[in-house]
Amino acid sequence: MKRFGSLRRSKKRKEQDLLAAGRRQSEPPCLPVSGISSSPTPPSTPSLHMLFPQEVHQSAPERLERSLSSPPPDTGQRLSLPSSAKPPMSSSFPIPYAFPLPQATSQPNFYGLFEGMLEKLDLNDDGVAAEPDRDIYMRFMKSHCCYDIVPTSSKLVVFDTGLQVKKAFFALVANGVRAAPLWDSERQCFVGMLTITDFIIILHRYYKSPLVQIYELEDHKLETWREVYLQETFKPLVNISPESSIFDAVYSLIKNKIHRLPVIDPVTGNPLYILTHKRILKFLQLFVREMPKPAFMKQTLGELGIGTYKNIAFIHPDTPIIKALQIFVERRVSALPVVDVSGKVVDIYSKFDVINLAAEKTYNNLDITVTQALRHRCQYFEGVMQCHKLDTLETIVDKIVKAEVHRLVVVDDRSAIEGIISLSDILQALVLSPAGIDAQHS
Repeated sequence: MKRFGSLRRSKKRKEQDLLAAGRRQSEPPCLPVSGISSSPTPPSTPSLHMLFPQEVHQSAPERLERSLSSPPPDTGQRLSLPSSAKPPMSSSFPIPYAFPLPQATSQPNFYGLFEGMLEKLDLNDDGVAAEPDRDIYMRFMKSHCCYDIVPTSSKLVVFDTGLQVKKAFFALVANGVRAAPLWDSERQCFVGMLTITDFIIILHRYYKSPLVQIYELEDHKLETWREVYLQETFKPLVNISPESSIFDAVYSLIKNKIHRLPVIDPVTGNPLYILTHKRILKFLQLFVREMPKPAFMKQTLGELGIGTYKNIAFIHPDTPIIKALQIFVERRVSALPVVDVSGKVVDIYSKFDVINLAAEKTYNNLDITVTQALRHRCQYFEGVMQCHKLDTLETIVDKIVKAEVHRLVVVDDRSAIEGIISLSDILQALVLSPAGIDAQHS
């Protein structure tokens, strides 16, 4: 495994990089330094650091401030893994099976980093019709590119398709990430993403009983799994350029029904960052107070009709894990509220909770109940984040951003489930609906 050097850029350098993005050329590779950060480099020429991290579970990733404040543990072990191919960088070093970007060692100052962002947005646009503020968030997203939202330092793990499936999922756990781009050495390009959904599909497809080992998980390589899986459905890698607008990123995420969007440098082919709904909404929330507030922000969920309120997928405390995985696969949902016999929401089982099966190495027994599985939750759980139909959209956005979750469960006065509102629902309402675009159902 290898680790990219920190992508630390001053604000001035960042602007220069952005302006010169169309004419950047590959630079000579940086020599690896054993565990020591190299000098700052632009995103198109990251330095390589060899590292073989311990297989230990870390807390949930994507905490925009928290996850960037503490670097992953360095065990001091170094391992160079030979390969016949190399990544799309000017480098003579062998391609690693995984090379993560190290996290920042200090909490970023978002207001300092994005100082002057609102200058790009014309708040006095005379061309806007009757409701001048209705499309303010759409215009904000269109006036900024994906490079603006890339942090000055972050972690990115990349897997070679020659890596064993089991080791890949263990590496996700060890690095505290939920997804990784896949590099194909033969084709010399990135071919897809490995996510927790793949882990769920493998378990659901090949699990028989606690007495039968899942050889497909133990023995298959990522390339083998992709060949089997892609026989039924071919999904090319959906990605975006750093020069594309954040609006385009929102549309791509929702339109393609994905939760991870790699930002790839078109010049070098290097992945720079993985955009998520959570990161985009957090970025928007930083500047909301400085912008005019649209009238719909004061409307309630019931009035706006945002969220899903029919045919809600849920499970019970005694539902077997294998049944929950089946619902994940068939219904294509990212979380399942856990409802007791009275209809009250008592917990929630998400796709990310499934990765604990890899962390605990208990994926060979999927007949245990959801309640039993949730006892092994590694990250701190604050309880089910709930809301009501009478809550305003403004309240909903504040709650979901502060809680750093992917969805809220809509409940009634008895805490019985009424619906689900996700980050996709919120971004659709804030950014795409004012533009007359319904990416969720198009």
